[in-house]
Amino acid sequence: TETGWGEFEITIKIVFIDPNERSVTLYHLLKLFQSDSSAMPKKTVVSEFYDEMIFQDPTAMMQQLLTTSRQLTLGAYKHETEFGELDQRTKEKMEAAKKRTSQEITELKDKLKASRENINYLKMEIRKLEEDGDHKEH
Repeated sequence: TETGWGEFEITIKIVFIDPNERSVTLYHLLKLFQSDSSAMPKKTVVSEFYDEMIFQDPTAMMQQLLTTSRQLTLGAYKHETEFGELDQRTKEKMEAAKKRTSQEITELKDKLKASRENINYLKMEIRKLEEDGDHKEH
């Protein structure tokens, strides 16, 4: 229903033969241009995402359909994106972010501890000054 040039979110609804299985709705970003300007211009635009459907406890009918249906593709399909490498890079980025977050938490805990110690020290100094003031008044 949209017109123009750029990118659009499209809705994909998968309805299964088995009436007991709920339909699944997926959303995919349809890109009509190459967003990576450093890439060599191609005749085709590729924007691949990996989605996987896992059927937990499928009905008997669905189990039979999933295991006995013939494959629709003729051999292995070669994707433009190497999903194994992408998965590994994502894991590495997540580990690096986790490590950075742990370091920041440790630093902030140390700062909090130092601030609390400083507050306790200042409270003690205030008490001393108040006690000295009380002694001088008497």
